[in-house]
Amino acid sequence: MKKRLLVILVAMVLVFFGCSSSNDEGEGGSEDGGGEAKGEVRVALYGQPPTLDMQLDTSVQTRDLGRLMFETLVAPDENFEATPMLAESVDVSDDGKTYTFNLREGVTFHNGEEMVAEDVVASMERWVEKSGLTGNIFDDAKWIDEDEYTVILELQKPSSLTLDTMASPKQAAAIMPKEVIDSSSAEGVEEYIGTGPFEFVEWKQDQYIHFAKYDDYEGVDEEPSGLAGKKEVMIDDLFFDIVTDSSTRLAGLKTGEYDIAYQIANDDYDQIESDPDLEPHPASHGELIFVYNKEEGIASDFDIRKAANTALDMDEIMLGAVISEDLYWLDPGYMTRDLQNWKSEAGGEFYNIGDVEEANKLLEAANYNDEPFRILTTRDDDVIYNASVVIQEQMTQAGFNVDLDVYDWPTMMDKRNEAGEWDALITGSSTVSTPPQLLALSSSWSGGVQSDHITELLNDIETAETQEEAKEIWDETQQYAWEEHLPVSVLGGYSMFHAATTKIDGFSTFSGAIFWNMSASE
Repeated sequence: MKKRLLVILVAMVLVFFGCSSSNDEGEGGSEDGGGEAKGEVRVALYGQPPTLDMQLDTSVQTRDLGRLMFETLVAPDENFEATPMLAESVDVSDDGKTYTFNLREGVTFHNGEEMVAEDVVASMERWVEKSGLTGNIFDDAKWIDEDEYTVILELQKPSSLTLDTMASPKQAAAIMPKEVIDSSSAEGVEEYIGTGPFEFVEWKQDQYIHFAKYDDYEGVDEEPSGLAGKKEVMIDDLFFDIVTDSSTRLAGLKTGEYDIAYQIANDDYDQIESDPDLEPHPASHGELIFVYNKEEGIASDFDIRKAANTALDMDEIMLGAVISEDLYWLDPGYMTRDLQNWKSEAGGEFYNIGDVEEANKLLEAANYNDEPFRILTTRDDDVIYNASVVIQEQMTQAGFNVDLDVYDWPTMMDKRNEAGEWDALITGSSTVSTPPQLLALSSSWSGGVQSDHITELLNDIETAETQEEAKEIWDETQQYAWEEHLPVSVLGGYSMFHAATTKIDGFSTFSGAIFWNMSASE
């Protein structure tokens, strides 16, 4: 007998996320955003995305813009539970190895063609190949188009994490037409065609990216919840202007040039909160992490990584990064505290040491010879750049010779994939639903975890029969990562800070900004 996962959605509760919030969600827009409806919304984006191909890239820009166009078989609801989206329902066999996805009929791609099983199979096979989030769950798995509206997934081993992994909003399992997948290259797809509520119109490099309402969009008729449920588009055109300077984004918001702005400088929070025409939208982003290059260079030496970690005063770094004490919290957990099932204090004794004298002793013991320690960073993201400056100072005090290599965001993304070009970098580790999805613990992500033991433990989490057993293994994994391998130094959790005019109604966030179910007035 099979167990059927029904499409059960609860009413969405958008939680305004501050320091003490428990969900990565923001409030809706102004209640007094009345007036004549506005057909065009302009958003000031802090940096150009490396690509809009969601299957390839993990950046915030790719995630937030990609999901305007692309959808997945299942999506996370407000409780981070996998909920059918392009699948009408999912059947799971008693042995947990066979998943049957019953597709929604009549869903069309932006090219007018109906989505059918062969499109799903091609998309999922590519996602498994390209994604750094899938772990070992889908190793040697088979995707079968049984008929036009039925896709079968056959796993070699059962995993209770299967659907949660498929629902991840980061490096999402986007469904595209088979012909688009077949013509893609290592650099990405040649056309951006999905089933989502917006369709791609134009990308003018370094200027703007334009999306338009997809008039033939057929969504699910359920209450919105997280990234699941109803997606209603109440605007005609959505422009993302590339505006790398945060003060320019704020100025444009005040003059009405922009309706929404990403990542306003945190020290402007009080100014926006007191402005009757603007609204702040803090939202949990996850963890800020200091990533070491374990593949090549000076940081490939564990003793050097240990010395660097020992020097770091996380409170000083996080305050310097986000400015306001209300927008960060200290926590050694690799998984965001929002996900209570995975919250862990394991390895906490190696967190937030902040002892430059001890760090200097460790450097001497490691026979450090004043080699440059290169930190890859960007001014396109204030949080990343500010944290880089504070870390450079702390490590210099401990005896390191630290260089900041500053690039624009796309160049930084390119550089991080070149092992010989950097020793460490700072990035945000946005919310994922299971530990094996953590890029920080992936052997294929930038810097590469070089630990068979971590890989084995993550595999054990994937095959654990119960959540309790999986949590025990996760605690062991996090302890080992802090104590024995140190792929990253978790700096702390933080909220990103967006802002919108009060003429925008319904703007919200959940693992990134949401632009459907949102209206604008003149």
